[in-house]
Amino acid sequence: MQSGTFHTTYAADMALRPYWPQRLRIALVLVAVLVFPWFADRYWLNLANTIAIAAIGAIGLNILVGYTGQISIGQGGFMAVGAFSAGLMAARLGMPMWLTVPIASLFTAFVGAFFGLPSLRLKGLYLAIATLAAQEIITWVLTHGKLLGIGESLSIPRETSNLFGIPMTAIGNPDFAFYWVTVGCLIVTVIFVSNLFRSRAGRAFVAIRDQDIAAQVIGVDLFRYKLLAFATSSFFAGLAGALTAHYRGIISWERFTIDTSILYLAMIIIGGLGSVSGSIYGAAFITLLPALLSNLARLLSGVVPQINSYLPYMQQGAFGLAIILFLIFEPEGIVKMWRNVKDYFRLWPFSY
Repeated sequence: MQSGTFHTTYAADMALRPYWPQRLRIALVLVAVLVFPWFADRYWLNLANTIAIAAIGAIGLNILVGYTGQISIGQGGFMAVGAFSAGLMAARLGMPMWLTVPIASLFTAFVGAFFGLPSLRLKGLYLAIATLAAQEIITWVLTHGKLLGIGESLSIPRETSNLFGIPMTAIGNPDFAFYWVTVGCLIVTVIFVSNLFRSRAGRAFVAIRDQDIAAQVIGVDLFRYKLLAFATSSFFAGLAGALTAHYRGIISWERFTIDTSILYLAMIIIGGLGSVSGSIYGAAFITLLPALLSNLARLLSGVVPQINSYLPYMQQGAFGLAIILFLIFEPEGIVKMWRNVKDYFRLWPFSY
C-alpha cells in the first residue's frame, strides 16, 4: 500500500500545487473571485478592493521581513512614494493609469533600494530604526513638498484611470471596475512571488534570513541580495500605493503615516511570516476587523448610545489584542491554523 505521495516526473515535483485537492481549492477560489462582483454591492466591493490592495502591500513587506529577515517599519512611506509619484504623473502630465502604476512601482523600487543601503551593516533593531528614518524622511518631503507641486492632498483626474484607453466608467461603477484591476494585480503578484522563492534569488533571500554569515560563506552576495530584497519589496509597496491613489482619487500623506507601517507589520504577523497566502489572510483579517466592529457598534447603538464615540478606541484595542493573542497562542499566524485544519482532515480518522 502506498503510504504517501511520490512524484515520478520533474514537472510534478516542480508544480506549485502538486496535489489534486490543492488544485481543486484554487479552482473554487477562482470561481468565487469571478462570481463575487456580480452579486456584491458597492460596500462589499470596496472592502474587496481594499483587501486586494492591502494584500499586495503585505506580500511586498513579507518578502523583506518574512523571507529575508530584514525588519522594516517604513512600508507606509514606500507606499506613499508609489501613490504620490503615480498621482503626480496623472495630475500634472495626464498620463493614464496603465502607465503611471508600473512607472511608480519601478520608481518606488529604486527609492527602496536606496534606503536599503544601510542593511549591509545594520541588522535587527538598528535596521528597523533606519527604515523608520526612511518613513520620516518621506513624510517630511511630502509635507514640505510644495516645490514638487504637492499640497495637503492631491486629486487625480478620473479620466486618467483608464485601461489602454478604455474608461473605467465603461466597465461599471468605480468599485466594480477597480475590482478587476486590483484582483488581477493581486493574482499576478501571488504567482510572481510564489515562483520567486523557487529561484536562485529567492533561495538566497531565505539563506540570508536563516543565517547571513553562513550564506556569505557559501557564496551568497549579501549586499546584492539585500538590496534586491528591498527593491522587490518596495516595488510591491509602490504598486499598492499607486493602486490606492487611482482607486481613491484623492491622496494625502496622512494615509501613509507610521501607523500604516505598523498596520502592515500586524498583517504579516497575524497572517503568517514567510507565507504568501498568510499575507492575504492577514490583510483580510485587518481590513475586515474594523468593518465588523463598526457594524457591531451600529447594531448596539440603540442599547448603548455612546458606543460610536468609543469605536476608534475599540478598534485600536482589538488590533493590539489580536496581535498579542496570535503571538501567544499561534505565532505562525492564520496560515498555520489553516494548515492544522488541512492536516487534521488529511489524516482523519488516523491522525496522530
